[in-house]
Amino acid sequence: MRILVFYQYFGTPKGKWSTRIYELTKRWVNEGNKVTVVTSPYEKSDIKAKKRIERQKVEGIELIVINYPDSNRFSKLKRILNFLLFSFFSIYYALTEKTDIVIASSGPITVGVPALFAKFFRRKKYIFEVRDLWPQGAISLGILTNPLLIKVSFFFEKLCYKQASCVVGCSQGMADNITDRFPNVYTSVIPNASDNSLFKTNVLSNKEGKPIFIYTGSLGAMDDVDLVIEATKVLKERGEADFLVEIVGDGVERNNLEQKVRLYQLSNVVFTGLLPKKEVVNKITHALAAFVCFKPLPILNTVSPNKMFDAFAASVPIIQNTDGWIKDYVNIHQCGISVDPKDPNSMADAMKKFLSDKSFQVKASINAKKAAETDFNRDRLSEKYMNIIENVIHG
Repeated sequence: MRILVFYQYFGTPKGKWSTRIYELTKRWVNEGNKVTVVTSPYEKSDIKAKKRIERQKVEGIELIVINYPDSNRFSKLKRILNFLLFSFFSIYYALTEKTDIVIASSGPITVGVPALFAKFFRRKKYIFEVRDLWPQGAISLGILTNPLLIKVSFFFEKLCYKQASCVVGCSQGMADNITDRFPNVYTSVIPNASDNSLFKTNVLSNKEGKPIFIYTGSLGAMDDVDLVIEATKVLKERGEADFLVEIVGDGVERNNLEQKVRLYQLSNVVFTGLLPKKEVVNKITHALAAFVCFKPLPILNTVSPNKMFDAFAASVPIIQNTDGWIKDYVNIHQCGISVDPKDPNSMADAMKKFLSDKSFQVKASINAKKAAETDFNRDRLSEKYMNIIENVIHG
């Protein structure tokens, strides 16, 4: 089978970014399929290019790298321009690459452009993968404010969903959101997953020494690491400071967060910056619990954050503040603690629970690993995704 994927942020574990598409396509290639991914360099990825367009190969995965790099540090206008240029050049490959099916993984949602060209001009079926709900997320965060652009964005979103043979959501919340608005659109769920092969330590190994809480990922507009800083301050005021908080990542909010840490004189909070995935693996493995925290916006209750699945793979439970499917999962499977997204005292109480209740920590760690090996097992989810692909092709 030949599969053509349009995904702007492809990266491997050598980089500092999500490896979802790499992990899926690597498995499909190992099963005898030919996979081509049209992508571009990203600040946090390890994929680079010297020419305007380069063909590369990574572990059997064919890459077409369109060299219009993206970074969260770029201005809004520059990022939009790069999205459009990537989509424009991708159209050529949508019209010429030999393939049995097309997958467009969004965001940005502009990856839907080449998929639509393949559908309309070559009658190729395509799967539209939703990793972030757009434009709803951009509107909620105040990024997209122009009424005309909002109207056009909703029109294009609808077009991408309606023309797709299947819309794959990265969480049940995303799929439900799409189904509620477009009842006739066929949806399925393939969440982000745990890479258990990267985390081979036992449940309680490496948990000795000073307790460590960890946050991994972006420090951006949708993330609420500020809640972690405020909770650490609360614990300091309570006389609890014999632990470390490691913040692994970067983003536009990093300077503000570091200033607050200095203001509060929190010597037990450390910023490491971006690290390769393999180094992040080692740090997560040593943690007592991992933070999964987002701004208290309804649209963010649908997220499917890689940081959670990495934590589970490392037998590390989470402290999370969303009010959607993750909260339900954590409460049912007892693999962490859900906290009030607006109350640092609630976050501080959760941290104290992990620090003081050894039996609870052991149970939560065991349940976290169980979640990684069952519901979020990458091999099982890859197989499920392949079944969707085959059903779309032959259906």
